[in-house]
Amino acid sequence: MRKYYSLLLAGSFVAVASMAQSTSILGFSPAAAGAQLSAEKMFDGNLSARNIDVFIKEMSAVPHHVGSPGDEANAKYILNKFKSWGYDAEIETFYVLFPTPVTRILEMTGTRNFKAALKEPVLKEDATSGQQATQLPVYNCWSADGDVTSELVFVNYGVPADYEKLARMGIDVKGKIVIAKYGQSWRGIKPKVAQEHGAIGCIIYSDPKDDGYFQGDVYPKGPFRPAGGAQRGSVMDMPIYPGDPLTPGIGATKDAIRLDRKDATNLLKIPVIPISYADALPLLESLGGPVVPDEWKGALPITYHAGPSTNKIHLKLSFNWQIKPLYDVIAKLKGSDFPDEWVIRGNHHDAWVNGANDPLSGQAAMMEEARSVSELVKTGWKPKRTIVYCAWDGEEPGLMGSTEWVETHADELQKKAVLYINSDGNGRGFLDAGGSQALEPAFTEIAKAVTDPQTNVSVFDRRKSLNIVKAGSAKAKKDAMAKNTFVLPALGSGSDFSPFAQHIGIPSLNLGFGGEDEGGEYHSIYDSYDLYKRFKDPTFEYGVALAKTAGRTTLRFADAESLPFDFRNLQTTINKYTTDVIAMADEMRENTLVENQLIHDKYYTISNKVTEPLLPPVAKAEVPFLNFGSLQNAVATLAKSADALNVVTGNIMTADKKNELNKHLYRAEQMLLTKDGLPRRGWYRHAIYAPGFFTGYGVKTLPGITEAIEQRNWKEAQEQIEIAAATINSFAVYLDAAAMEAK
Repeated sequence: MRKYYSLLLAGSFVAVASMAQSTSILGFSPAAAGAQLSAEKMFDGNLSARNIDVFIKEMSAVPHHVGSPGDEANAKYILNKFKSWGYDAEIETFYVLFPTPVTRILEMTGTRNFKAALKEPVLKEDATSGQQATQLPVYNCWSADGDVTSELVFVNYGVPADYEKLARMGIDVKGKIVIAKYGQSWRGIKPKVAQEHGAIGCIIYSDPKDDGYFQGDVYPKGPFRPAGGAQRGSVMDMPIYPGDPLTPGIGATKDAIRLDRKDATNLLKIPVIPISYADALPLLESLGGPVVPDEWKGALPITYHAGPSTNKIHLKLSFNWQIKPLYDVIAKLKGSDFPDEWVIRGNHHDAWVNGANDPLSGQAAMMEEARSVSELVKTGWKPKRTIVYCAWDGEEPGLMGSTEWVETHADELQKKAVLYINSDGNGRGFLDAGGSQALEPAFTEIAKAVTDPQTNVSVFDRRKSLNIVKAGSAKAKKDAMAKNTFVLPALGSGSDFSPFAQHIGIPSLNLGFGGEDEGGEYHSIYDSYDLYKRFKDPTFEYGVALAKTAGRTTLRFADAESLPFDFRNLQTTINKYTTDVIAMADEMRENTLVENQLIHDKYYTISNKVTEPLLPPVAKAEVPFLNFGSLQNAVATLAKSADALNVVTGNIMTADKKNELNKHLYRAEQMLLTKDGLPRRGWYRHAIYAPGFFTGYGVKTLPGITEAIEQRNWKEAQEQIEIAAATINSFAVYLDAAAMEAK
């Protein structure tokens, strides 16, 4: 396990940045800042690592997937805790489609017969691994039912570029079953792309080079995935829309009008199953055809071939397609001054099996945070704005609990939601955060105010040290050393911030700790309390660090006199995205010209290895010059508007004007939503951020433009440029109006 903290002593910035924090806080007058810091000190003092330990152990005692007795029991456990702490808490129930497996058969026949175990071994060192009667078996949720038999083809990570390479190798997957490695993209992309290329089934396995003994000792000796471990998970096409597949855009209440399952556009048409590398080895050994490129090779003791296999693979899957209840726990602490302005904090509670790390490490930290806030209330403190704690159900199958709640309450949330703060799994190591860039100055202050439990420098300094060490060139290292702001990367998908940020435009933040908690327990029966306590956060101190960081964010936005949004940071980021997408189009134009010349002049054919010939790439249409002028002008206009608003927010104004300005500030990002959403996936409405159509969790910035260029759809690219420009101009006009009203 890498120990980055030993490098923290290098660089004088640590001593400077770790000096005692000033009594000034963004959004607070000097007097209010003093009271706020005093409250935060009491908040920190009330936090207990022991409580986090107990919460994780008790909630991970039994499997608790959607619709299970353990899931309902945990929801009631969380509800009762919040009620005992004085919150106005309730369970809001939704009713969603959730398939569970009935039949799972994967076998090989021909020169060698083999039947996959599709079962993870029980370990005596792991107390909950043997709860087989209540565990969900190894499967991919949202696979289609199917009974297919064919040859097998290895498709590397199963992303579009891999199929281009296969085509050059003369291999077609049409009518075949494919086997792909986990990694490089979200798992749901692999069967999606396979289906688009005509495959009739998909197998996904964890190669030990990415997830197993290549990283270190496997469980139970070490934390990495053992040979029999397998990764469950959703393969819903969430880049189309998350949540209940049958109720897109509306809450899945008991009486909701539902689609027929065949009409749900985010569901697969082919069967797909995950397997362990123990089960994958015989299948991969059966492959013939060419040896794969070096970058495709894994760490199993075989020569990796592309296929197809001479043996036949039989995959048979069937599922119970049932409506199951979701239990969202919603707990409110009413604001004293602005009860209709909500600071929302969330973490999911459902898991594929016992889920000690994913998600209960984050859920336990959030609960301890909420308990400590309740202790502040006992001293007479009250938040000015309402704090809403949300324990989501159904995140694992497709962000269902949060999505259905947001869709149900969208109008109210767009009026009241100041900020959504999300966490998920949490471990030992470095602070990681992403979100709305208008939050960067405020979050930087918060990160500098929380002490890392292992090194006694701030979590900001520790993260900064990692960024410096990981930077490549000397110039990059110098740039990282000079950076004194916590840069928030854009959010893609993969956790419960998505419906808030990308569907209804609520400023959002996602955070957690990690980097010294490597392992291979993800979505397996080994995501247990035993493994977590040994390898993830043995002292539970990073659960406390998460509670301190998220808790400070919650408290400061709940109590700020002037909400600390700075849209200059957002403008700077959008300007960078604009520069990047223009450079991308220029690079694609040049690459296309060069590649087409190489194809025309037969360089690929002449340079071929005689023993391993590859077909030349297919020539592509030339890239036209797109007109980015309207987008560049809009970004320049936004710079002026953000600067003007920043001047006004520093002025002295009446309480009424300040309160009205705060409303404009927290609703501002809604102006970046487009009317019709993204092409072919209108649920995603944010013009600046979305999960990528072929990356899943990974973000695409200026997504309408970026993906149209990637797909070489030039007409759509120009249309999306104009839509993004108009949206940014509307955002600038909104900021101008807010500034004028506040004067």
